[in-house]
Amino acid sequence: MSGHRPPKGPHTLTVAYTGGEERRGPVTMGQANMIRCMLRDEPEHINIHDVWPVPEGTRTQSAVEALRALAVRHEALRTTFPHAPGVAPSEQVVASEGTFTVTVLEIDELAGGPAARAEALARQARAERFHLDRDFPLRISLVTLAGAPVHVALAASHAVTDVGALAVLKEEWLSLLAGETLPPLDSLTPLDLAAREAAPAGLRKSEASLRYWERIIRGGPQAMFAEPGAEGTEVRVPQLTLRSRRAARALALVAERTGGLPSTVLLTAWCALVAHRTAQTVCVAAVPTSNRYQSRLTRSVNTLSQDALLSLDVRVPTFDALLKKSWGGALDAYRHSQFDAVRLWEMIGRATFERGSQFARDVVFNDVSTLHSTVAEVASARPEETVGPEPELSWGPEQVLPTRVLTFVHATEPLLHLALWADPALFGRAEAEGFLTGLVRLLEAAATDDVPLSSLTEVTGVRPVERGPLWCRVDGSWTSPPLVAETLSGALGGLPVHVTVEASYAYLPAERALTAFIAAGDSPLTPAEAHTALMDALPGRPGVLAPRRYVIVQDPPAEADRSSAWLRQEILREGTGRDRRM
Repeated sequence: MSGHRPPKGPHTLTVAYTGGEERRGPVTMGQANMIRCMLRDEPEHINIHDVWPVPEGTRTQSAVEALRALAVRHEALRTTFPHAPGVAPSEQVVASEGTFTVTVLEIDELAGGPAARAEALARQARAERFHLDRDFPLRISLVTLAGAPVHVALAASHAVTDVGALAVLKEEWLSLLAGETLPPLDSLTPLDLAAREAAPAGLRKSEASLRYWERIIRGGPQAMFAEPGAEGTEVRVPQLTLRSRRAARALALVAERTGGLPSTVLLTAWCALVAHRTAQTVCVAAVPTSNRYQSRLTRSVNTLSQDALLSLDVRVPTFDALLKKSWGGALDAYRHSQFDAVRLWEMIGRATFERGSQFARDVVFNDVSTLHSTVAEVASARPEETVGPEPELSWGPEQVLPTRVLTFVHATEPLLHLALWADPALFGRAEAEGFLTGLVRLLEAAATDDVPLSSLTEVTGVRPVERGPLWCRVDGSWTSPPLVAETLSGALGGLPVHVTVEASYAYLPAERALTAFIAAGDSPLTPAEAHTALMDALPGRPGVLAPRRYVIVQDPPAEADRSSAWLRQEILREGTGRDRRM
């Protein structure tokens, strides 16, 4: 065999672009939110990636020219965020010209396949942090086979893109390669959106979102997984993937029977199962949403995705009744998913300090099935005969996450394809597999008839957690008074502490609250100091809720009946401890 063979090693092309207008202005709410995460989290957890198939017959130069055209077309790809070290950027700058690089990598067809290699390259590129003040927001690799490009693998900065933005870029790139002329841009640029958000209507929308979130933060469970074994703020979690045509068929049948959207049906089933497993009456979950509901945002290349906070009361008799509630609940959550992230976290800090709780984003459900993820397309396109046992479950690599349960929905047809990360301290491998199998069973049961929620254990095989007699529900949250006493004692350097559960108000006997008795000796300990010390110790302890009242006494009781004896001790000081000025 003769002729020129392309180099095996990677080589880099530097691509210059020019065009567009140089502009600058404030960051958007979505950008500020993502930048906050990028500065705090590990890059592989916050950066995103995608893999684009290259149409057969495409030349490398054509692929690169189409990428250049996208950079000129979209301001987001020409945007950087100047800022001083240690300070989060508040301004964005759009360049009129610049350069980016494309790494061309020739691979061997026998080395795992081009698609798998491209996916691995894209994931690998996520691990490097983007420099907000200078980096082009896409890291691009062009995978070639026998000299012909077959895939584009890219990692993207979440400061200017989300999954929806990558879907738009992919579609336009393929259109350019097909020789089509792209229509004039009518979508809001990031700077246009920032101006809209700063207008009175935008500010009112943000304020409404903050009020919505505050109602849930103050009244919902502080953590869904407040139970024995749940501890730490970050856990190393293996990925469990489900692929099932059975589940996809059942999901479609439930949607047909009830008239619900498949996405809402799946969200309802998932919430019902999470609430059942955690023995909670309300399912509170972060449901990231693309915020692409308005016509000028649908195809915007921008980071629009922010959390919608869903609070779904599951105290209804049947699945169909819950489905009706979840439709309105999800819409309410989505309507309140555009907010000033800095002010949101200031509110969360204030509300949780006053409540004595720690907001835990411990349950996340991210449905990206409608955003044309390439990974989903590859998975969904697999021939039926290559799919394993139904449902097909496979384990993947571990990842450190600040959540207890994270679910990504990649596709709902022709198969249900989702990935689950579940805290191994709460879900052994058999339990995690049983949870996803239980989800499939619930969909299949609901496909033919309404399902009583009281029968979820029998229908799904998933059992509620057993917390034991030392746990109780206080202020809408599960907590363990002995664990509260142990944590508070440790936070106060080992002072003796006793915690009781008492009726909060005489006219509402069902409302209960915690009272902490602290034997402080001769120290001048105040309730405010005790509360602040416990709040500092709360992260990573979802079963600990701060007492509503702190009672400072001189010495611990000597009697054997310690519980009642604490109540008879002379009180030196008492109060809620919520006054930060004390």
